[in-house]
Amino acid sequence: MSARYPFTAVVGMDDLRLALLLNAVSPQVGGVLVRGEKGTAKSTMVRALAGLLPSIAAVGGCRFACDPAAPDPGCPDGPHDLSVVREQPTRLVELPVGVSEDRIVGSLDLERALAEGVKAYEPGLLAAAHRGVLYIDEVNLLNDHLVDLLLDAAAMGQSYVEREGVSVRHAARFLLVGTMNPEEGELRPQLLDRFGLTVEVAATREPVERAEVVRRRLAYDADPDGFAERWAQPEKELAARITTAQALLPQVGLSDSALRQITAVCASFEVDGLRADIVMARTATALAAWNGRTEVLTEDVRTAARLALPHRRRRNPFDAPGLDDEKLEDALEQSAGEDPEPDPDGPDGGGPEGGGPDGGGPEGGGPDGGGPDGPSGGGQDAPGDGGGSAEPGESADQPPSGHPRSGPVPPQPAAPAASPYRTRLLTVPGTGEGASGRRSKARTDSGGHTVRAARPTGALQRLHLAATIQAAAPHQLARGRDGRALRLRHDDFREQVREGRESNLVLFVVDASGSMAARQRMSAVKGAVLSLLMDAYQRRDKVGMITFRGAEAVLALPPTSSVEVGAARLEQLPTGGRTPLAAGLLRAHETLRLERLRDPRRRPLLVLVTDGRATGGPNALPDARRAARLLAAQGVAAVVVDCESGPVRLGLAAELAGHLGGEAVRLDALAADSMTGMIRTIQREAA
Repeated sequence: MSARYPFTAVVGMDDLRLALLLNAVSPQVGGVLVRGEKGTAKSTMVRALAGLLPSIAAVGGCRFACDPAAPDPGCPDGPHDLSVVREQPTRLVELPVGVSEDRIVGSLDLERALAEGVKAYEPGLLAAAHRGVLYIDEVNLLNDHLVDLLLDAAAMGQSYVEREGVSVRHAARFLLVGTMNPEEGELRPQLLDRFGLTVEVAATREPVERAEVVRRRLAYDADPDGFAERWAQPEKELAARITTAQALLPQVGLSDSALRQITAVCASFEVDGLRADIVMARTATALAAWNGRTEVLTEDVRTAARLALPHRRRRNPFDAPGLDDEKLEDALEQSAGEDPEPDPDGPDGGGPEGGGPDGGGPEGGGPDGGGPDGPSGGGQDAPGDGGGSAEPGESADQPPSGHPRSGPVPPQPAAPAASPYRTRLLTVPGTGEGASGRRSKARTDSGGHTVRAARPTGALQRLHLAATIQAAAPHQLARGRDGRALRLRHDDFREQVREGRESNLVLFVVDASGSMAARQRMSAVKGAVLSLLMDAYQRRDKVGMITFRGAEAVLALPPTSSVEVGAARLEQLPTGGRTPLAAGLLRAHETLRLERLRDPRRRPLLVLVTDGRATGGPNALPDARRAARLLAAQGVAAVVVDCESGPVRLGLAAELAGHLGGEAVRLDALAADSMTGMIRTIQREAA
């Protein structure tokens, strides 16, 4: 087995390095969430951290690695023989994306528990991670209930397995580290808050640093063991510093002045609850110990705020986490000014600002100045012209005016979106089996409610106790029951069939032609689509967006879990030109066909935003109707948002909804208090 990549050999990444080391010094900080683009060494650093942590003493024969100095009195493997002790390295347990709840918490053999009265328990990943590191790659792709379960265990330090009155509990204290790529979707704010610290990482834009990264990686790939040997001494020094800081931590004092600064900063950024204050206090204390001090200084509070608050500040769903440095400095200065005693750390504070020393680089190591963030974004999306021919303010549905034209008319400037609002729930009819979410009805193995009992098709997961007893009761005399115990056979067992909610693929098909802009409706249309995007974000849906104008339809946003990208594309959407409605619907058909191959269990919901007009030739409207019937034949659930306005209305959007086999709703009826009729219709169809 090749040697792991050394922690100290990673170039740059100062904030991530510091956050991981602070959690190693004080696991009570609450773990680290690492946000960043792909290929930024997130996983490499996390996996390397475990090698720096000191080995632990564990009770011999205990599957839960109980500490012999303080064994868990409720350990399922107890009581322990404390005379047998083993030394073992700190474990790194990785959680795969497709993991099940039973694999995380462990599984209980319910058949043996009921029939034999024994607790046959197989520990899960939480037990394996006890006193070690639990690493969750792509944590934003885990089902919400699994993330809740993991964070609850991390907060309480214990894991519980409950199955029909049979309980098993064991200790589960670990350093929790999660990584995610924001382009693949965000975590809910409630889950973000449960991570102690968060760090944004990005590949450095400095050619010298990038060259050093490549040089070291190539050297490691060529000779992993030799490369690790060259970095062995810096690794030992850093491991020793962690041990020293852990020993110093209990001696660090948090003065009233420092505590007042912490609470003032949290109040200034209007964070919800008090978890941020507690995390900041623990982080500042760990920073002081890491720097060899027994007193928390202003620089510790400043750095703790930059690590603990960005993901907790109040923000809109589509805003990236971040912190206003000027606001932070104002809060620190004001809270320091209220203290009648002089500031103990003075003007310079005795250490570098914005990250503190990390002790991670060897002599002659990689650059560490300033961090690797670089420019915050890639190139802007420049929507295409689309070949529009309508003049600004003129409807493309009308014949061109008589005056000569000098050439193609460019699209109108992108209209700003109106303020978003809460929309009513749009659902896909029927019952699905897709990923856990909050939109449409679905059969599920977790969450939801029990609707009936059934014979298990595989291993028994969720026992339906009443149905099991009812199935076994008529056979007790024939089986010779002679005591209080119930005589059960395999065929008697019944499991719960549960119904919950699933997430869907919401595909927006947005009309951006001249007819939508002629009556100044695009601002309202964008506000409506933005509101639906926010609803999709909250319901954990995937989203995609197709726009059509001029002579073509464009897949502006391929199906993704990152609704923030959809909001950005919507904001930049220009209007103008003719209305190739059929092209938009055919592009939707092809997009859904390909997505069905990638994720066959995720059901789509088509949201068509248009006034129903189609231009571009005498067959434009018949072609659009045929395309709509093609989607209906594929069983695609659809809602048409009717954007037609004015005293004279043609009702083309409602007619198109009929061809789609869906429902039409007026643009001004999308708000939560005005969609009752449509929801009732969808519910009738689902029944």
